[in-house]
Amino acid sequence: MAVYFDHRIESPDSAGSPIRIAWHSTYPVLAVSSVNPGNGGSVDLYLQQGEHVDHGHIERPFQPSLLRWHPSRQTLAVGWETGEVLLQSQPNGDVSSLAGVHRSCITVLEWSSNGGYLVSGDKMGVLVVWKVDSRGRIQEAPVVKHDYKMHLTHCVIRPVLPGEDLVKLARAAVSGDENALDMFNWKKTSKGGQNKTALQDTLTVFASTDDGSVHSLDEKGKSFAVVKSDSPIQKLLYLAGREVLVLITRTLLLSQYSVGPGGETQELMKVKLSGKGGQTSDITWAEKGLLIMASGEMVIRLWDLERDENYVLSLDENLGFEVGETLNCVSYCSAKGILAAGTSRGRIAMWRKVGFSSHGIQKLEGKGQWVLQTPVETEGNIIQLKWGSNANLLAVNTVSAVLILCEHVMSAHLSQQVAAVQLAPNQLSLSFFSTGTRHSLRTDMHIKGVCVSKVGLFSFHSSFPCDSLAVAMHEENIYTVEPSRVQVRTLQGTVKQLLPFAEVEGNPQLLSVCGNFLVVGTDAAYIKVFDLSRREAKPHCGSKSLTDLIPGLGCITSVKCNASGTQVSVLATRADGSPDSRVYFYDVEMDTFTYFDFFTGRRLQASELCGRFPVSQFWDESEQRLFVCETLLTMPSLSQAENCDSGEQVGEDALVVSFFSTQEYGLLLHDSYPRPAGMEALLALDVPFYYFTCKEAPEDLDLREEAPAPSSAPEMVSRRPMRDFVGLEDCDKSTREAMLNFSFYLTIGDMDEAFKSIKLIKSEAVWESMARMCVKTKRLDVARVCLGNMGHARGARALREAEAEPEVDARVAVLATQLGMLDDAERLYKSCHRYDLLNKFYQAAGQWQKAVETAESHDRVHLRATYYSYAKHLEGWAPRWACGRPSYEKSDTYRFEIPRMLLEDLPALELYVSKMKDKSLYKWWAQYLESQSKMEAALKYYEFAQDYLSLVRVHCYLSNIPKAAEIANETGNRAASYHLARQYESQNEIKQSIHFYTRAQAYNNAIRLCKENELDDQLMNLALLSNPEDMMEAACYYEDKGVHMDRAVMLYHKAGHFSKALELAFATQQFAALQLIAEDLNENSDPALLARCSDFFIEHGQYVKAVELLVAAKKYQEALQLCVDHSLTITEDLAEQMTASRDSGDLPEATRRQVLEQIADSCMRQGNYHLATKKYTQAGNKLKAMRALLKSGDTEKIVFFAGVSRQKEIYIMAANYLQSLDWRKDPEIMKNIISFYTKGRALDLLAGFYDACAQVEIDEYQNYEKALGALTEAYKCLAKAKVRNVQEQESKLAELQQKLTLVKKFIQARRLYEEDPKEAVRLCEALLEEPDLDPAVRVGDVYGLLVEHHCHQGSFQVALRTLEEMQRRLPAINVGYYVSHQSLDAMQRAMGVTFGRAGGRSRRDSGGEDDEVEEEMVDPHQGP
Repeated sequence: MAVYFDHRIESPDSAGSPIRIAWHSTYPVLAVSSVNPGNGGSVDLYLQQGEHVDHGHIERPFQPSLLRWHPSRQTLAVGWETGEVLLQSQPNGDVSSLAGVHRSCITVLEWSSNGGYLVSGDKMGVLVVWKVDSRGRIQEAPVVKHDYKMHLTHCVIRPVLPGEDLVKLARAAVSGDENALDMFNWKKTSKGGQNKTALQDTLTVFASTDDGSVHSLDEKGKSFAVVKSDSPIQKLLYLAGREVLVLITRTLLLSQYSVGPGGETQELMKVKLSGKGGQTSDITWAEKGLLIMASGEMVIRLWDLERDENYVLSLDENLGFEVGETLNCVSYCSAKGILAAGTSRGRIAMWRKVGFSSHGIQKLEGKGQWVLQTPVETEGNIIQLKWGSNANLLAVNTVSAVLILCEHVMSAHLSQQVAAVQLAPNQLSLSFFSTGTRHSLRTDMHIKGVCVSKVGLFSFHSSFPCDSLAVAMHEENIYTVEPSRVQVRTLQGTVKQLLPFAEVEGNPQLLSVCGNFLVVGTDAAYIKVFDLSRREAKPHCGSKSLTDLIPGLGCITSVKCNASGTQVSVLATRADGSPDSRVYFYDVEMDTFTYFDFFTGRRLQASELCGRFPVSQFWDESEQRLFVCETLLTMPSLSQAENCDSGEQVGEDALVVSFFSTQEYGLLLHDSYPRPAGMEALLALDVPFYYFTCKEAPEDLDLREEAPAPSSAPEMVSRRPMRDFVGLEDCDKSTREAMLNFSFYLTIGDMDEAFKSIKLIKSEAVWESMARMCVKTKRLDVARVCLGNMGHARGARALREAEAEPEVDARVAVLATQLGMLDDAERLYKSCHRYDLLNKFYQAAGQWQKAVETAESHDRVHLRATYYSYAKHLEGWAPRWACGRPSYEKSDTYRFEIPRMLLEDLPALELYVSKMKDKSLYKWWAQYLESQSKMEAALKYYEFAQDYLSLVRVHCYLSNIPKAAEIANETGNRAASYHLARQYESQNEIKQSIHFYTRAQAYNNAIRLCKENELDDQLMNLALLSNPEDMMEAACYYEDKGVHMDRAVMLYHKAGHFSKALELAFATQQFAALQLIAEDLNENSDPALLARCSDFFIEHGQYVKAVELLVAAKKYQEALQLCVDHSLTITEDLAEQMTASRDSGDLPEATRRQVLEQIADSCMRQGNYHLATKKYTQAGNKLKAMRALLKSGDTEKIVFFAGVSRQKEIYIMAANYLQSLDWRKDPEIMKNIISFYTKGRALDLLAGFYDACAQVEIDEYQNYEKALGALTEAYKCLAKAKVRNVQEQESKLAELQQKLTLVKKFIQARRLYEEDPKEAVRLCEALLEEPDLDPAVRVGDVYGLLVEHHCHQGSFQVALRTLEEMQRRLPAINVGYYVSHQSLDAMQRAMGVTFGRAGGRSRRDSGGEDDEVEEEMVDPHQGP
């Protein structure tokens, strides 16, 4: 618990009423300006405890107007109402005055962000910018002076981004500016906050005037208006980082403007703030663009400019605030996250900012993140608050006085059954637990710390003068610290021994005594233990440095040792100042160092310890193994929280965790439980109790220094028994040791030693305590022994029955319930998620609200049962029905429970029934009224319940048959119609009875009446509506009667009795009925019946229907023969029906294949080749299937079928078919032909195909090179082929060889023509002499080459002779097909002859056949 010590400033006698206060941003120095009506005004400086600073007084015969501290130097700028600006420097107290440029009251005074400029402005509108040199002195001449001719009200200087001024200085230094060079060198070498003043080359000042205008001014004197508002400006602010100028007018209009590099602005938004306008308000920034305002209202208002949110914070009367108390001023401390506000009644309200909820990791935002604290009491009306450079300092201005509040954590200590707790700055509460007495002490000085022992009490600043930061007591010795040593003093303060520390070990700052040992911690992270059992303190071990053992160590915050001096525990902070989540243990004897991390909790698999950090630690003063630590929840970031192993449950806020620490077994978790409600912090551990400080003293205690000392001190320390000693608080020492040993051995799992340690204990309370211990350790085997020794038969039985539960926690919860540990039982049921058992537990404990909540959220299976049990429970309260009614309704049992409860109060019951509008309740109430012979009222509620049967029944009872008939006809209710039909039948009204029997769908009764009354026409319709049994009965009736035989046949048919229907139809020659019956026959019908019907249809020429029936009868061959005989088309559906599946067993496999082939043959005859192919394939005859597919001409399917069949014959058939196509124009077909011949191993056929390809290349394209390649492939294939007639093969090979020779010669002649025309001509002439030249080489091509040659040589006469020879050898040839038009034209001109053009298509000389000649001649060198 923290309090604030108030220090009134020690103001000089000449100082008057304070008007303004200002803290330095770095040093704990407070400036206070005051006004004395007789002497004028003064400015004084004070330290953190209110001491007046030497040379810190300035006095003038006029009033000071403004105070501004330099951001880094101890220089205070003071503006006066006469226009004078003074600068006071500390610590020497030098005072200097700026040049007299102002002639009126200073209203604007601001330092730049790094202290390089000072801006001053007055009421007349003169704004001056002063420059500061590297030594902090202001230059005599101002940099800029501008006169705005209007009252200046506010001023802000645009902050310079870090490093911006350094970059500009570097540029100026490079350009030759010597002053900039000096400044740049100084900035690079300066260290410390007091030397960070620097010049910046750019400056942007925003100043407002009383007309609502805002002007921008830079260091060059350029000024222009940037904003014009409708009312005067109350506050001018600058949001750094976002580069936004914020202004608030007196009418509370907030405007935001983005600021450009040159000071120009652009409006972003305007919004009207709520609150009292037209009066002065205290407005300040909090972090991240949060604006706070206090304007004399009972609330303070906050606006989040980044989130565009606003909310208010109000006071709470429960914390001590008064009704109507207003808030005048605000101040925010970003280091502590505390918003302080001064009230009109002299109280300081503080809101602490928390980022996360106290019981989890839920991030808080807006109003929810501000938690109001207990107020700090002062006197007077607070008009100004300022947080100091030290986050623990707060200055308060109450008009009449200035107070400096210094935060102090209340001191408390306990040792040897004596506890001392600080109640107020000068008051202590002493508790003696051995005697049960309490006392209160008051001192004349502020108490900074306290330490007690059984022989005395020591308090800082009260026992004797001492500047020690830490103190400890042992017997009659007091241990204090000073630099490099520890002093051992007597109770009177005399130093009797010094314990020195080396320079490397640092200065002692932490002391702790346990038993006869003192442990010391230094600021250099060294620990050292001293033995105090002798006359003088002796080192127990050497000093130990923790710097290398703890990575990222900041400083040590707490050191403790155990009673034997063998273990030292350490708490520390990290390098960034955050608390370390680990507690470290140093074994003095083994020189080992271990730790336990409360954030991860993984070391002991204790999930409840996850996400925590330790805040205090204690060892038991007598039991060396027992260690306890108080932990709090960490407020992690969301990403860190996801790494926590705790799963769904985060745990309590404060948790007390105890351990056993030994050399042999290390650190063992003993117990953990939440800090009790109302407790402030853990104070000590002294078996068998934990000691806690209470949160608050009773309300009747006055903690102010002026209050008189009470006769008896309040109870500020409370103790709680340890888990192992509940019920054994007053046990003797032997029992206490036995229980500790039992707990220790139980923790390590050594049951033999555990029971051995307690074998002599006969106390039932001890065994009960051990049974309670088993709940924590979950050792049910030990619990059975404990229950047996306790004689707790009921608990033993419950524990034995609980063994059926699969979860250990559920079984332990049963044990906890039997021992009365209800909180533990509840926690265990929740941890194992047995919400059904938790629901029963709550019900048994009478916690019905929790039971209902558990059922609604986790145990919805038992939700209705829970409500029902709750309602039964509430029936014991009056009025019964009012308490239990909602629960009965939610349990859905109100239809019978509520009438039972209200049966004695009929008017209330009728009112409830009418209110609920439930049909079941209406019906029940109507039945009750009917039982009471209240027929009219019963009819009313039967109608509400829509119980039409009861309505008809009551109307019939009342002989109101027409009304009953009307209801039955309108509603169509079957039960009502049946009841009414019975009534009509009893009255012998047959037609009405049949009508309502029909509406009730009681057709058998209607048929019975029709038969009895010979209503044959009506009988037929009713029989068709009824079931097959009634149809058979009606059919038999018609057949026996001998009339309406067609109806009998139809009814037999509809009833599914086909044989009887057919028999009767044949007997009565009803062919139309036979047609209808045959349509419903299928493969499931009787085969004999199907055959009989098929014969009937064959006789009457209906062959299609006969085929269908034969197929249904599985007589496939007869059906197929009928199709063949009568040329019936076999459709695909019919073919599929005639195809028996292979696994059906209807036909032998051979017969099945035969039938399939017959179907395929029929399909072939009908031209359905695809279906034939399918059936041949199903029959396994792929050759026939291929032949059928070839007839279809479906090339794509033929290629696919050949590919999947993989049979030699099919490959050849497919290739032969493809050769019949135009394979010359489709390369894919040619590719398939070659592939199929190759796969079919028909190389002779492939050779023939290659030969044909060669001939096509020659005849169509005159491409002899490709023809040569094709002939070569043909020769290779034919040479590899295996044929029966070898002579024929050899003859074909010789023929191919001859073709190859002739083609090669012609190709050689054509290629040789370019190099040696004569040799080429000779080869051509030799070719013409060959007897079998054509068709290997076309004669026309040879002659054409010769004619072309002679034309090119100019020998047109020889060319003409050659052409005439070609025409004689080939009389019907088209000359233009072999000789070019150019050559022919040249011959015509040279020889004077004319060549006629043949009409028609071009003639080819291949094979001696004539081809038609196109109308125009084709270039022989150009392909087709």
